Amino acid sequence: MPLTNGDVGSSNPQIALSDKVLDHESALDFLQNEYKHLDGLDVQTLLDSRTNGGLTYNDFLVLPGYIGFPASDVALETPVTKRITLKTPLLSSPMDTVTEHSMAIHMALLGGLGVIHHNCSAEDQAEMVRKVKRFENGFILDPVVLSPNTTVSEAKQLKEKWGFGGFPVTEDGTLRSKLIGMITTRDIQFHPNPSDPVTSVMSTDLVTAPSGTTLAEANAVLSKSKKGKLPIVDASYNLVSLLSRSDLMKNLHYPLASKLPHSKQLICAAAIGTRPEDKDRLQILAEAGLDIVVLDSSQGNSIFQIEMIKFIKEKYPGLDVIGGNVVTVAQAANLIAAGVDGLRIGMGSGSACITQEVMAVGRPQAASVFNVSTFAARFGVPCIADGGIQNVGHIVKGLSLGASTVMMGGLLAGTSESPGNYFVSHEGKLVKAYRGMGSIDAMEDKKAGSSVKGVVKSDAGKARYFSEGDRLLVAQGVSGSVLDRGSVTKFVPYLLAGLQHSLQDIGMKSLTALREGVRNGEVRFELRTVSAQAEGNVHGLHSFDKKLYS
Repeated sequence: MPLTNGDVGSSNPQIALSDKVLDHESALDFLQNEYKHLDGLDVQTLLDSRTNGGLTYNDFLVLPGYIGFPASDVALETPVTKRITLKTPLLSSPMDTVTEHSMAIHMALLGGLGVIHHNCSAEDQAEMVRKVKRFENGFILDPVVLSPNTTVSEAKQLKEKWGFGGFPVTEDGTLRSKLIGMITTRDIQFHPNPSDPVTSVMSTDLVTAPSGTTLAEANAVLSKSKKGKLPIVDASYNLVSLLSRSDLMKNLHYPLASKLPHSKQLICAAAIGTRPEDKDRLQILAEAGLDIVVLDSSQGNSIFQIEMIKFIKEKYPGLDVIGGNVVTVAQAANLIAAGVDGLRIGMGSGSACITQEVMAVGRPQAASVFNVSTFAARFGVPCIADGGIQNVGHIVKGLSLGASTVMMGGLLAGTSESPGNYFVSHEGKLVKAYRGMGSIDAMEDKKAGSSVKGVVKSDAGKARYFSEGDRLLVAQGVSGSVLDRGSVTKFVPYLLAGLQHSLQDIGMKSLTALREGVRNGEVRFELRTVSAQAEGNVHGLHSFDKKLYS
C-alpha cells in the first residue's frame, strides 16, 4: 500500500489510469498486446522530406534499446567497397590538409582507411602510395636487394629513401639470386669508409627458412631468432622473399589493421580527378600498388566521371572504384550503372565547405545518406557518409542511416599525422591549418605540377569543382584552422570506443545488426526541436571543461 510521509492512509493519491492496477509481471505482455505503436519513428517516417523537410544529424536522436552485452563485444567490421571489408568504419578525407602517407598508414593500422589527396604531382602521390604499401608486409615478395658492388654510402642512401636499413645481398643483386649476406643499419651506421662495398660489413651468419614455409611458421622462426629479417630461400639458397621482425611487431600492436589477405600489405586508397590527364596519373598509382581509387568530384553525376569509371573497370579490373560525390538517387543510379564499387555521399556538408551557401545546390546530410544508401544497397554497393561529422554521435547517425563507413576531414585535420605544422593562434591555442578543397587557397595551389611527359599540370581544387578553365575562381570552401587533437593513435580509438558504447545503448552488437534493425523498424528515432537540441548539450553551468577522453 502507498505510504504518505511514512503514514499508512486510505485516501492516498494514485497514479493508475484506471481503477485496477495491473500485475507488474504482465508489463511485457501488456506492451506487446495493447501498445499498437512503438516509441518514436521508423527511419522512413523520420526521413520523409515532404513531412519533416531535409534533416541533418543534429535534427534527430536514436532511441535506446536493450543492453545484454558489454560494449567490447560490439563488432565494427563493415564493407568499404564490394570486395574490400574493413575492421572499423572510419576513413580520412582526400584533402591536402588531412591525408598524406602518414595519415593513410595510421588509419589503415587502426582498421580504417586513409585516402591520399591528389593536390600534388602524380609522382609525389605515387611515392606516398609506395610508402603505405611498403610499411607492413607478410612475405615481402619484392624486397630491395643489394649487389656485392653496392657501397656503404649507397646503402645509407637507400635507407634514407625507404625508411628502413635491412637489405639482403645476393650474387647478382636481384631476387632469385644466391643469398650471400644481410646488411643492417648497425653494420653501416658508423663505418668509416663510405666507399667500401657492403660485402666488407655485411652479416653472413644468417637464419633462413625454406621456400614453402607458411607465414605462421616463418613468424615463429623469426620470433625465436634475434634477427631483424628472415630470408626465405629455395633449395639452391636463392632468395625468394623476406620477412621482417618489425612487421611481426606491427601485427601484435595493431590487430585490426586493414591488410590484403594474400600479401599482408596495408590497403591503400588514393584520389584522382576525372579529366583525361588523370588516366596517366592512375597508371602511375596502379604501378605503385594502389588498391582503391576514389574519383574526387563535388558533383559526381557527370559524363566525365561515368566515362572514367568505365575506363578504369575495363583497364584495371583488379582496382576497386569509389565514385561520387552524390546526394540523390538519380545521381547514384548513373554511377552504379557505370560499375562503381562504392559511393561517397555528401555535397556541401563539410565543415570547410560553402557549396550550399554559394551555389544553392546540395542536400542536408541525413537525408542524403538515407536515400542514397537505401537505393545503393539494392545493388550491393557500400556507401561512405562524407562530411558533416563533428563527433561520435554523428558517426553513429551516419551509420544508422545506411552508410557502411564515414569519412572525416576537419575532425582529423588537427592530429599530428595530418600534413602541415602546428602554430599558436591569437588566443594562445595550439592549432593546425585546415582548408576546403574548394577554397581559393587550394584552387590556386601550385603543388600539383608534374614532370611526367604528357601529364598536364593541374590541381585538385580546380578539377574537383570543374573550374580549370575559369578566369575568375568562385570559392566553394574556406581556409581556417582546427585545434590540436594529438595523435590519431589515441583519437581514433576514442572514436571507436564511443561508437561501441553507442551501439550498446541502442542494443545492437554489430553494424550489420544496426542496419538490419533500422531496416525492419526495431531501431527507432525521434525528431529534435531546437529546445531539445539545447537540452541535449551542456547547459546551466557557469563554466565547464569538456574533456572527451583520457
